[in-house]
Amino acid sequence: MLYIVLSASIHGVEGEQHSFGEKRVIFLLPSASASQVAPGCSATALRCLNFLGKSSSKLLSEVQAQATEAMAEQAYTIPAFRQRTAEETEEYQRVSKNVGRGLTVIQEELHRMRIATKAQVESLEIQKEVKGMMTKRLDLLEEFPKMPDFLVALRPHTVWEKTPVKLFCTVEGNPRPIVKWYKDGVPVDPLSVPGKYKIENKYGVHGLIISRCVVSDTAEYSAVATNQHGTATSKAKVTVKRPAGAGESCQLGLVPYLTDIHASKLEVTLLNRFPVSFGVEGSSIRLVCTMVVVPDLPNVPPYAQWYRDDKLLKPSKLVEMSVGGGAASLTLPHLAKDDEGLYTLRIFTKDGTAEHSAYLFVSDAAPSAPGVPGAPMSIKAYDVNSDYVLVAWKPPNTVNEPPITGYFVDRCEAGTDTWVQCNDAPVKICKYPVHGLKVGHSYHFRVRAVNSSGISRPSRKSDKVTALDAAESERLQGTEEGVPSAPGQVVATRNTKSSVFVQWDPPKHQKNLMGYYIDGRIVGAKEWFPCNHKPFKHTRFVVHGLIPGESYVFRVQAVNLFGLSEESQESSPIAVEPALATPSAPFGITMLSSDGSSITVAWKSPKHCGGSKINAYYIDKRDADTLLWKEVNLSAVTERMCTVENLKEGTFYEFRVTAGNVAGVGLPSAASRPMKCEAWTMEEPGPAYDLSFSEVRSHSLVVLWKAPVYTGASAVTGYFVDMAKKGSSEFVTLNQETVHRHYLQVSGLEEGESYVFRVRAVNAHGIGKPSQLSEPVVAKALPGTKEIVGGVDEETGDVFLSLEACEICETSKFVWSKNYKPIGDCPRVAVTAKGRTSRLTFTNPDKDDLGRYSVVVTDTDGVSASHTLTEDALNTMLELSYAIRHPVVPLKHGLNYEILEKGHVRFWLQAVKISPSVSYRFIVNDKEVTSGEGHKISHDVATGIIQMTVDHFTRANEGTYTVQIHDGKAKTQSSLVLVGDVFKAALKEAEFQRKEHIRKQGPHFSEYLYFTVTEDCTVMLVCKTANVKKETTLYWYKDDEEIVPETPPNVMSGSCALPLPLFSRKDHGVYKAMLSDDRGKDTSVFDISGKVFDDIINAIAQIAGASASDLVLQCTPEGIRLQCYMNYYTEEMKTIWKHKESKIASSEKMRIGGTAEMAWMQICDPSDKEKGHYAIEISDGIKTHTRTFDLSGQAYTDAYEEYLRLKAAAFAEKNRGRVVGGLPDVVTIMEQKSLSLTCTVWGEPTPEVTWFKNEQEVASTEHTRVTFDGGKFASLVINKVTPEDSGKYSINVRNKYGGEFVEITVSVYRHGEQIPEPKLGQPKTAAATPVPPKSPAPPSKTPTPTPSKTQTPAPSMKSPTPTPTSTPLSKSPTPTPKSPTPPRSVKSPTPPRFMKSPTPPRK
Repeated sequence: MLYIVLSASIHGVEGEQHSFGEKRVIFLLPSASASQVAPGCSATALRCLNFLGKSSSKLLSEVQAQATEAMAEQAYTIPAFRQRTAEETEEYQRVSKNVGRGLTVIQEELHRMRIATKAQVESLEIQKEVKGMMTKRLDLLEEFPKMPDFLVALRPHTVWEKTPVKLFCTVEGNPRPIVKWYKDGVPVDPLSVPGKYKIENKYGVHGLIISRCVVSDTAEYSAVATNQHGTATSKAKVTVKRPAGAGESCQLGLVPYLTDIHASKLEVTLLNRFPVSFGVEGSSIRLVCTMVVVPDLPNVPPYAQWYRDDKLLKPSKLVEMSVGGGAASLTLPHLAKDDEGLYTLRIFTKDGTAEHSAYLFVSDAAPSAPGVPGAPMSIKAYDVNSDYVLVAWKPPNTVNEPPITGYFVDRCEAGTDTWVQCNDAPVKICKYPVHGLKVGHSYHFRVRAVNSSGISRPSRKSDKVTALDAAESERLQGTEEGVPSAPGQVVATRNTKSSVFVQWDPPKHQKNLMGYYIDGRIVGAKEWFPCNHKPFKHTRFVVHGLIPGESYVFRVQAVNLFGLSEESQESSPIAVEPALATPSAPFGITMLSSDGSSITVAWKSPKHCGGSKINAYYIDKRDADTLLWKEVNLSAVTERMCTVENLKEGTFYEFRVTAGNVAGVGLPSAASRPMKCEAWTMEEPGPAYDLSFSEVRSHSLVVLWKAPVYTGASAVTGYFVDMAKKGSSEFVTLNQETVHRHYLQVSGLEEGESYVFRVRAVNAHGIGKPSQLSEPVVAKALPGTKEIVGGVDEETGDVFLSLEACEICETSKFVWSKNYKPIGDCPRVAVTAKGRTSRLTFTNPDKDDLGRYSVVVTDTDGVSASHTLTEDALNTMLELSYAIRHPVVPLKHGLNYEILEKGHVRFWLQAVKISPSVSYRFIVNDKEVTSGEGHKISHDVATGIIQMTVDHFTRANEGTYTVQIHDGKAKTQSSLVLVGDVFKAALKEAEFQRKEHIRKQGPHFSEYLYFTVTEDCTVMLVCKTANVKKETTLYWYKDDEEIVPETPPNVMSGSCALPLPLFSRKDHGVYKAMLSDDRGKDTSVFDISGKVFDDIINAIAQIAGASASDLVLQCTPEGIRLQCYMNYYTEEMKTIWKHKESKIASSEKMRIGGTAEMAWMQICDPSDKEKGHYAIEISDGIKTHTRTFDLSGQAYTDAYEEYLRLKAAAFAEKNRGRVVGGLPDVVTIMEQKSLSLTCTVWGEPTPEVTWFKNEQEVASTEHTRVTFDGGKFASLVINKVTPEDSGKYSINVRNKYGGEFVEITVSVYRHGEQIPEPKLGQPKTAAATPVPPKSPAPPSKTPTPTPSKTQTPAPSMKSPTPTPTSTPLSKSPTPTPKSPTPPRSVKSPTPPRFMKSPTPPRK
């Protein structure tokens, strides 16, 4: 209720001042009164209907008389008669007829209003008299104190599930008792379950209504009445039954009489309402509004309607609606700009309708290419005929895109997905006649916009249109040619913290206006942004989604079929701030202490300040058993706490608070709970109060409070903080030990969860009362939240803390605190604010300023942050501050020197940054040096380098060098001491560079000799040449002896190389390359010895080790050999053989060696002791290459058997019988000569010798004598040979280990015959030397001749007449046994190595 003092005649609208002479009247305006007034009532009638005064009945009669007089019908006066022409008479009659009709309607409406208003006034008069009588009765009863007594007690109820139940009782007492309701001893809280419980109190009748009961509502309910004289209780049992066989999903259809309830008879209260929403083309959006329905019947949902721009929406594929489950929702699954507009939900209730409206903005989807326009909208067909239809649409808004040059219209036959373009060239206006339709066929149409950047997305397709000869069809009204003129003045005014109200004058030439497009721009920005995406029909618009505190300007364009008008003039800049209004009601009134005659109360600030600072609070009080409020303070209270004096001890009081600002006084708060005025005597402290939150983030926050006013019997020593999730009664104590400060950092919160907090104070006597529960707080940071940052001002060097607020309004202030105590006016800090940023600057920062600093931005949704200033951070900022206040030129590099070509010396330093006005000077040995002969001084602003070059650096330049720099206020200097050994080294280097410069005037080595190793392990000595010509020569020397390589060096290639294949210790020495021509010569020396030699060996070992194969087992007659093949091996390589991790030294038992292709280790005469794991390690000085072999088990057994076999075969081969030499292959001899075939044989034991002729054993005779002397010499002598002696002779030498079979071809020719020539492939042989005949040799005992492979024959003895011959050898047909296996010859698997060219190819 709102009491307003009136002092003017009855006129105007509700809430304005009225007066009746000198008398003061108070109008009581209930919030629901407007809905009870009949439609069409005048302002006076509305004022009377809301009237309820405290004056006498006489004053009421005066008010009624004034109201009746104001509503009386006005008499109609006929004007004086005058003469009129016929046309005037006809026009007068026509107008009179229309006016008469209008007057009749007005009189009927006034009469209806008068009757309705009279009934309402009479009803109000009766209510006033009833209240007056009750007041008189109460005045009489006030004289007799009486404890509470129930005149009508509660009665038990048994109801069906999902039906309501009402409990009523009547109670009396003096003072009027306060009634509280309990369920099984637990207080009933209507706010805990919205819509579940409803508590009523009318004229002493108290009621508890439970809507839609469930089985869990079965309990004992009690009403407890209390006043200062005692307490009375009334109890009743409520039993909720479930129909037989019904589960949890039981439908109320089982209760027949409930099915007759109509949806319009339900009580509906809207709770969470859908806000202003933003969508994008192609996406989806859902608008939801939650509600409480009483009774909540599943088979009777509320009747809801949805509207867009006051047009009723119907369910379709593009619009989905649902009602039920405590919510009404509207889903738009495929958004288009056609869906933009004001959406209204209208729900029919018992008391009329409940409505809520909010705007939905739909922006263009991302364009297919930059600059492409948005899609057209509102496609509609007009003038429908059998083969013709006129398609019209609304143009899209173009803000930063190029202007639209035309449109393409597409059609699609219903039921297909094939779109056909209707126009070949873009049409420039927003309508197009489509021809060529088929009679009876249905079509859809769509439109695409075109500009210089491309073609837009297609619009949403139109509704289905059928080509028929319609008798009547909607026709497009005739339009004036051209676009409208620009709208008039645009005015923007404040609305909310994120929206602005924009209104403008319509254009002078509207030309069938479709609507307006509104554009906005941040002040200072260049680009505009669209505020709406569908033409808006009215000349006022609320622009939403703006940045709080930012300033904007706006412009408007008018739209019709021909396009967009010129832009209007821009509005004046306006900051996004809430419009000025009275503040909302305070809340959270809590009792802090009481002494029996006064009560101290506190409250929380209004949630909305109304756009200006709250500067006043007014407190009202009343007895809990009366309705009359009394003012407590006449002058404003600025603090949110007040002590109310002059109270009656033992009386219950209720309080309410009203806040005020420059716009006026707002609505009063809800009445507090009844508070009993009695002296607090408990020893524990009272409740803490004014709980608030700061720095709310996704997982943490800071809760703050104020100390209790009542401290108890001793001082407060600390606090406990409890937390619970919203809706839960299970509190968790956050701190195990009491905290002494008035704040607590809370962490570990769940993002998006709501929490409530309470604080309990502690003193020496125990824990006091808990504070009032805090408002629910959601663990979620505000969008764009930023933290406090520390820094140092770059100009002044001041140390500061700064916060940029994500939200701010005109009345916002930055409140800084240290350790959560407001800083206020403190000489140690200064607070400044500019726009959204506030800065806390330290005057003279030191350790006393360390601590936790926080800042709160008032009149926002909780913008706050904190920062802990640590000693390390402060020291860092102090160092930076000192550097700024005492500036120096920062240096990247101090003064240094560098030896240049020609022996010049450069002294230089580099600054981080220097300006063009920098000045400097070089001082050498206390004397300033200027740029001139022998010195060059310069600087480069871009790089910050300052340098001085000395052309002739000599012993006179030894000393101290200093550079002094001045750049604005900053200065610095850097010195370099160049004396002693440091100077000698610099001087030596300068002289060397001078010599180098002279050397490089002729042919020279750009790189001196160095070595490389190729993949095949060939060492190359390489040098690089420069400044050469064709006549330049290069010579190689080793130890002063010239080396002539196979390939002459090519000096023009820029690189020459000398190969050293198969490198080993033999290549030790001093190598020299000499380059010369007519301009001079240059020499490079390379000494291969010592470390250089070791480095080469290591480089070879690196390549060879990487190429090393796995160890290979090879058996020999001497033992078992392990071999490792690699690209190259030399004994100088660091190679180690190991057996069972023990190093092997070369010995008679273990022999180590190698070839160029492999390294080997041989186990001589192996035994079981040599079994085990073997490894070879090849080290290159950095890495060790290891190869292993496990010589044990079957591998050893097989190898040992093979060794024994080879050993036996070698022994047999060594001792078998054989022809050592002396026999030719072919002998040609003349007849009658003597032929002696003599050879040396060997064998152990002495072999047996047998001669054969044509595979027949030769016996010793007079003609053929066979001898074997001393076991070494075997002879066959043929005396006086004849042609019959020609043939194939052979000798078989054999013992027990084997033998050898050697063949000789003997040819005998007659005297005078030509000596036959040797055949191809046969060597010429000399004639056998005649030998005197000897005694015949004993016959051979060899049983079977065993020919063997012959060795290279020894030269045959010369005959007296040498005659060369050539006779082919014939193979013996007699099979011969195999000779013993010869020893294996092992061939290396390594392919032959090819030498690379010593001169590398030209790069």
